[in-house]
Amino acid sequence: MPELPDVTVYIEALERQLLGKRLLRVRLFNPFILRTAVPPISSAEGRRVTEISRVGKRIVFVLEGLFLVLHLMIAGRLRWAQPGKKPPNTLALLDFEGATLAFTEAGTKRRASLHLLSTLEGLDPGGLDVYGINGDAFATRLKSENHTLKRALTDPRLFSGIGNAYSDEILHRAKLSPIAMTSKLADHEIARLHEAVRETLKYWTEQLRAEAAGTLPEKVTAFREGMAVHGRYGKPCPVCGSLIQRIVYAENETNYCARCQTGGKILADRALSRLLKKSWPRSLEELE
Repeated sequence: MPELPDVTVYIEALERQLLGKRLLRVRLFNPFILRTAVPPISSAEGRRVTEISRVGKRIVFVLEGLFLVLHLMIAGRLRWAQPGKKPPNTLALLDFEGATLAFTEAGTKRRASLHLLSTLEGLDPGGLDVYGINGDAFATRLKSENHTLKRALTDPRLFSGIGNAYSDEILHRAKLSPIAMTSKLADHEIARLHEAVRETLKYWTEQLRAEAAGTLPEKVTAFREGMAVHGRYGKPCPVCGSLIQRIVYAENETNYCARCQTGGKILADRALSRLLKKSWPRSLEELE
């Protein structure tokens, strides 16, 4: 799922092309993408784009009193469409003055969504922007609920725009276990995590911005060359050389370095550890 760095670069490219332009027409090719009925989608047509912003992982077009909200979810993407052509997997085409934006989604699950709202009230789950808070505010929010670090970072009610991929990178940079409990962190660990959050998201935003070169990013993926741990199960940690480990759950997995983050301890995998029971390795030494 596109996270804060990806969405930021999307918005920057959209602003260059669409600010001040009118939305002329909305063409829907899959009725399930539109999740609202009031106001009708036709009421957005003819309105000028006055602002493009981010709410969590959502992209919001402000249209002279209405809000067109795009949520890309896992496989949704945005690209410019050539006149008279529709890119593969297009769910909707947004025709603006001078440009047509295609909203696409690969696969069949159809999780991407489009909402037309008269107010943004209730849309924001309340997560804090990590760039807009100091260390004290970060610590207060982090410890407001007792969760694992992985869950806390990805909870949209706590922090805005952080998902599965960048939380792995953040925790590796901070040298903290993904299952460490927020209530048990020392002050210096929280300070290190705060710095890792800001530095990781800044680094990847700059990387994606350079790669996009001013236009819509084409390679929006959770698995990027240069990542330290995410998507690198079984590969060597770039810091210590130990093999990257994982915790698998549902459709996601957490990747981490046991030597850098957990003191050499192999964390229980919800599937394999239950299957292997006593045969499950507890440390890097047992694994080797």
